[in-house]
Amino acid sequence: MTKVPKNFLQIKRWKGLKSVGLVRSETIRDGKKTEQLKFYIMSRYLSVRKFANGARSHWGIENHLHWQLDVSFGEDACRVRKGNADANLGHLRRIALSKLKKEKTAKMGVKNKSLMADWDPGYILKVLFAN
Repeated sequence: MTKVPKNFLQIKRWKGLKSVGLVRSETIRDGKKTEQLKFYIMSRYLSVRKFANGARSHWGIENHLHWQLDVSFGEDACRVRKGNADANLGHLRRIALSKLKKEKTAKMGVKNKSLMADWDPGYILKVLFAN
């Protein structure tokens, strides 16, 4: 984590850029050690502790959302890749997930709510218009 130097050549590309950070992570999968570097650009300067907490929190939320999309909609198994179709389906899945979570009359998980919406035209209207 460091402040961006005033003479940094690319500073105009990111309005309000104040600092950059780097997270290095190591994991062991199938007995092999892998290393990953993640770079962050920020509009303010943070202490190292706050930066580390923010990076951890971001990926925790991201990982939970991905898990929910995969379990509820089988996102990892989807092989749609033509044009923008994969991105468009991703947006639709996130909208559907949000709507299914907001619908509170059925006391069941998102996957079952999705199935119920497929089978019951009245229930899908509840999902679509849930606040």
